[in-house]
Amino acid sequence: MTLKVYETEQDAWTVLRIHGELDLVSSPTVRQSVHGAVAAGQHDVVLDLSGVLFCDSSGVGVLIASRRLMKSCGGRLRLILPARGAVDGSHVNKVLGALGVRRLFDVYPDADAATDDESQPLTA
Repeated sequence: MTLKVYETEQDAWTVLRIHGELDLVSSPTVRQSVHGAVAAGQHDVVLDLSGVLFCDSSGVGVLIASRRLMKSCGGRLRLILPARGAVDGSHVNKVLGALGVRRLFDVYPDADAATDDESQPLTA
């Protein structure tokens, strides 16, 4: 399955909607999209992972690298998982939890919550 990344702007945030499988072959596409946003001066990025059907360790690696990049430039990274993602239903959430890195990320149920500075992230 091919990975597709759609970029939109919502308030001051760049939202990257990712659809497909996030794996060794496709993870460079996500990395390039995040780097492109930063190079364009966008330091607040949301990765919408609700369309990701599969995520392997390469995908997790690109999420962690994206987090590191955003912190290094004084920016913020937020993830969107499906509405039940922080509780049970998201493959990505399960992978992040199994690897013990879920707590590193601020996770929101949708783009409206992720781009609202008053909204609180979901708990792990």
